Order: sequence, then C-alpha cells, then structure tokens
Amino acid sequence: MLAVLRKIESRGAHEKAQRTREYVGRVCLDRYATQTGRAERDTSGDLRGALAPVKSKHHASITDPKAIGALLRSINSFAGSYTTKCALQLALLVFVRPGELRQAEWVEINFDKKEWRIPSHKMEMSEQHIIPLSRQAIEILEDIQPLTGHGKYIFPSIRSTSRPISENTINAALRRMGYEKDEMTGHGFRSMASTLLHEHGWPHEAIEQQLAHAERNKVSASYNFAEHLPKRREMMQWWADYLESLFIGAKVVNFQKN
Repeated sequence: MLAVLRKIESRGAHEKAQRTREYVGRVCLDRYATQTGRAERDTSGDLRGALAPVKSKHHASITDPKAIGALLRSINSFAGSYTTKCALQLALLVFVRPGELRQAEWVEINFDKKEWRIPSHKMEMSEQHIIPLSRQAIEILEDIQPLTGHGKYIFPSIRSTSRPISENTINAALRRMGYEKDEMTGHGFRSMASTLLHEHGWPHEAIEQQLAHAERNKVSASYNFAEHLPKRREMMQWWADYLESLFIGAKVVNFQKN
C-alpha cells in the first residue's frame, strides 16, 4: 500500500495521496475486508505520518467588515452579465467551492424546504452536501429563475445553456470590479465566511460542516449534520442578515452565539 501511495506522492499530488490512504481505510479495509474476515483491522492507519503533509492553500480573501461592505456594493453595481452578478451574490451567501457554485442545477434546489442539496458525485468527499438557503438566497434564485429556470444550470454559459459558466467567470468579474488576485478570489468567499463566523462565536463544528471540509477528523466525532442542521440554518440566515447590514452600512453589533 505504501508503494502505491509513494507513486502518487512522487507526482507532487500530496493531497491525493493522503485522500487515497483514507479511501483505502474507509472503503476497502475498514468496512469490507474486516466484515468478510479478510483483515483483522484497518492497516492503513499504520501509514499515518508516512506521507508528506499537505500544505494548506491560502486563498486571497477580504475579512474586514468595512471592506466587505464595499465589496457588496460593488457587486450590487456590477455592470456585466446579470447571471454573473447573481452568481457573485449567491457565492457570498452560501460560500461553496467555485466549482460547486457554477455546476449548480435547478433540480438540486428545494424552495419548499429552503435547501440546496449537492449530490455526492459533485463533492470532494463523495458525500451529499446540504446548504440551508437564507431568505436572501431564495430571493436571488427567484430573481434569476425566469431567465435560466428553463434549463439545467442555474448559471449557464452565455454561449450554450447546456454548459455552466466557466471556471474563470467569478474571478474575471472580481478583476473587472477592480479586485486583484492577491486581494479577493472566488474561493475567498469561503475564507471570508469562516473567519467572520468564527469571530462571532458560531460553533466550529457547524462552520466546518457547512464548508464541507474534507478533513473530517478535525471535526468533532459527535457532530452529526442531520442533528445539527437547525443550527446551521440559523447560522446561514444570521450570515445573510450580517452581510445585509454591512451592505447598507449599518452598525453591526459584535455578539457571541452559543
């Protein structure tokens, strides 16, 4: 097993190597081999620390409340495609990965439950991800539905409705608004939300679950997304209200959430 992982690691794919080790333990050894008597335990655990650590990727992001307010107003005044403008606005509210945002499909949205359920095959950890939708997020989707609701994608390409917007659309829009790549990126909406939600005292486990971070071992083992979904719903609505207050320039009270 180590020889296989080393081969992956030799290509510089350190994260892929670490994830493969986790897959072997979760899918092959830990579940199947143990249950069928082919292995007494998950031996992939013996390889922890044998591989080079994955270096954290830091994406440029704005976290100062006043600067966030200015960004919100810039997006509101965006003179480009209305579809791109809506994508930017929704990105702020749901803070998913850029690829997950651009691949969003109408069939994944449940307006009655106010949820966006991203299927497992679209997620890094191959697990379905639930995103509670705030009132503001629902309003954005309702605004754009008459324009793109007849097709598959919420944010289709201007060239073909059978394809989503390109992976460069969000970043290109930010550059058009004057934000350099070392100042703000599409991925930076996630860092923005994580930083501010932590500062305002929201539970670390709820934030990590909402970000759908791959390193689940860093999240409390007792944390269950279904059990804590009401807390995440509350958090997502608070986040949308917080951003709305920054947009209008209202004084934001810095309080802690239990």
